[in-house]
Amino acid sequence: MSDVLFYEYEDLDKEDVISKSKSNNKKISILKTIIICLGILLFFEVLIYAFVMPCFGNPKFEYIGLDASSSREVNEVLNEMGSQSWVSFDKNKAASVIKNSLSFVDEVTIVKKFPSTVYFKFEERQPVAKTLINIDSHTVPIQIDKNGVLFTSTKKSVSFDSMIPLISGLPLEILKEGGILPVKYRSLIGRISALKALPQKYFAAISEIQVVSKQQGNYELVLYPVHSKIKVLTDRTLDEAALKYMMVALDVVNSIEPNVSEVDLRYGSVSYRTK
Repeated sequence: MSDVLFYEYEDLDKEDVISKSKSNNKKISILKTIIICLGILLFFEVLIYAFVMPCFGNPKFEYIGLDASSSREVNEVLNEMGSQSWVSFDKNKAASVIKNSLSFVDEVTIVKKFPSTVYFKFEERQPVAKTLINIDSHTVPIQIDKNGVLFTSTKKSVSFDSMIPLISGLPLEILKEGGILPVKYRSLIGRISALKALPQKYFAAISEIQVVSKQQGNYELVLYPVHSKIKVLTDRTLDEAALKYMMVALDVVNSIEPNVSEVDLRYGSVSYRTK
């Protein structure tokens, strides 16, 4: 009789253990499911905060090739376009607005980088000459690049750089920011650009280049040497040989006549006029 009871108790213990084990496994399975669900929710939350929300927020602008003052001007232009998200930011429109609004920008390349950054790579116009224009009854300096485009620059030192020659006498009606000089004057700018590329600093000896219009649309030049009251008349052929010839002629004329006011190098000969 006792043996029978023993076996019955033993069977009950095994069933109880198996039942508890199944219950624990079920709890563990439920706990794993909850942890996995929370992990998935956390993953999607990180995705939303790290990538989705920045896409629909204000983009972060990064500028390459600009100094601080130029960057401020670009910021002002972009602000005028209104608030935009990274997703809706139109890089082609932005490039067009920048080039139309900022004359010192020659080229701009815009790249959108996911999720929130917009990179701007700028190429600024480089001045080879400068002139003066009237804006609102004020005379202000304006730069000219190698292609004859007139532009303003935030770099104030350009106006006082003696290596960038001043050109006067250009027709007032063609002088406006963002405009381009007519072809006949662009050839002069091209020659100046070529001279600036030489190792010799020829324009350090010239304070001003005056354009003198002639009949039939032609023009001649009057050069004003630095530290001299003598003006030099020459034709429109401004090159290294012409400048060397001018310097030699000035030395010779000064040694002959100290009261010279004008030297004429036109027509293949040297003549001068006294005061």
